[in-house]
Amino acid sequence: MNIKERTVAALRLLDVGDRFAHLALPKAAVLIPLFVKEEELHTLMTLRSMTLRTNAGEVCFPGGKRDPSDRDDVETALREAEEEIGLRSDQVQLVCKLTPVINKSGLMVTPVVGFIDETFCPSPNPAEVSAVFTLPLDVFTRENNHAQLQGVPGLVGPLHSFHYEDLMSGRHYHIWGLTAALAMLVAVCALHKRTEFEVGFDFENPLQYLNRTY
Repeated sequence: MNIKERTVAALRLLDVGDRFAHLALPKAAVLIPLFVKEEELHTLMTLRSMTLRTNAGEVCFPGGKRDPSDRDDVETALREAEEEIGLRSDQVQLVCKLTPVINKSGLMVTPVVGFIDETFCPSPNPAEVSAVFTLPLDVFTRENNHAQLQGVPGLVGPLHSFHYEDLMSGRHYHIWGLTAALAMLVAVCALHKRTEFEVGFDFENPLQYLNRTY
């Protein structure tokens, strides 16, 4: 199998399906886009616009709140990705849904993982997104540029963060909180690799890490 086939096979073992669909909580979903470039797994992230009311200027995956017209979490993630960066649903090969997590606003956020083509050219909506960038997934397993904070109010265990410089644009990005946690977990599961730093979760059952609140 090639790297994409191995990744799809590994991540589909983690698919939760509709196990949490019955929970009566306000819902949201994010799309974690993966692609292969030069035989290495990469992911795509966005920088939220500074004009947004919540989480302005933060790095995140494409996503947002469930719309009444959305049939499920997958449709939410795909709709938001198209609205934010112009990624159409037919440009995404769905892989799995991971265990949802309750964020600091009380939303049940479901991570949806999918593969996109390396040649995808984003068209960011300036009302929501100020930048789009890609980076190797392996970044989230390495000690370099990693930091963590202890004793964060309302959070059990450390808060992980990463600083990444996009050499194409020269911009620096700070990736932290739920986005960093999701990126770390997908990296560990997809790459079959332990992190070079202490993360506070069982590598044999890493998704339990999402039982925390962000």
